[in-house]
Amino acid sequence: MTKQKSGGLGRGLGSILPDIDLEVNRPKTDTISTVPVDKVTANPFQPRKEFEEEALEELTQSIRQQGVITPITVRSMPDGSYQLIAGERRLRASQRAGLKEVPAYIRVATDNQMMEMALVENIQRENLNAMEVALAYRSLIEECQLTHEELSEKMGKNRSTITNYLRLLNLPAETQLALSNDLISMAHARALGGVEDIERHLEILHAILDRHLSVHETEQMVKAGKKKPKVAVSRRGELPDTYTSAQSRLKKYLGSTVEIKRTQRGKGTLTIAFNSDSDFDRIVALLEK
Repeated sequence: MTKQKSGGLGRGLGSILPDIDLEVNRPKTDTISTVPVDKVTANPFQPRKEFEEEALEELTQSIRQQGVITPITVRSMPDGSYQLIAGERRLRASQRAGLKEVPAYIRVATDNQMMEMALVENIQRENLNAMEVALAYRSLIEECQLTHEELSEKMGKNRSTITNYLRLLNLPAETQLALSNDLISMAHARALGGVEDIERHLEILHAILDRHLSVHETEQMVKAGKKKPKVAVSRRGELPDTYTSAQSRLKKYLGSTVEIKRTQRGKGTLTIAFNSDSDFDRIVALLEK
C-alpha cells in the first residue's frame, strides 16, 4: 500500500474536477491542446498574491530554451477566451518569453471548482506561506459555504490542521506580517496565539525577532507570562519589614514615639507623639532639616 506524503496537500486536481466532455469542437478533459497566450485571463481565485521576481525570471529563461514543459490548466469561456485555473507562474513566464501559444489542459469547471483547484495547485507546487494558505482556506469556506469538516475532506487534511491555519487570521496584524515575510514560523505564531494581552503578545513577538528565539524558548516565555507572580501578603495588622524598619529609624531620629498603621491595600497613617509645645517645635525643626 502506497503511503501518502505527509507534507503534500493530500488530494490532486482530479479529485476535485471529474472527467467530463466539453462542448462541441473542444478537446476532452485532460486532452492537451495549445491556446493563444493573449486569450488567457488570470484566475480571480488565485491565492498567491506575490511571485518572487528572481524565480519568475529563471522560469522565463528556462521556457525560452526548453519551452513550457508542464501545461497550464484553463477553462473555456463563452466568448472564446480561456480563464486560467492553474499555472500562473508558467503563464507569466511564457508572456515574458514572448510565446504566442502555450500548451494547456482545457477543462470544464465551476467557480467553486476553480477556487479549489487554484488552492490545491499552488500549495502543491509553489509553497504558499502560512498566511496565504489561511486566507485561501477562508475564501473557500466563505465562497463555497463549507464547514471546517467539509473543507478538511476536500483538502485531504485533518480538521485540526484547517483550524490551526484559520486561527492565524485572528493574530495581530504585526504578527501576521512577520509570518507572511517568513520572519517567524507557524509554530511561533501558534505559541503567540495563546497570548491574549496585546502588549505582552507584541513584547514576545519582538523578542523572537530581536533575539531569534526558538519555538521552545517562545513557548517558555509564553508560559512564564501566564504565571501570576507571588506577592508576599502580611498578616492583618502586621507591618511589612520596610515599614517596621522605617518606623524604628524615625523613632530614633526624632527621639519620640512613632506609630505606623497600614491596610492590606497600602493605605495608612503615620503618627508622631510629642509631649509639649516645645517638643512639637523640636520635632518640626528636625523634619524641616
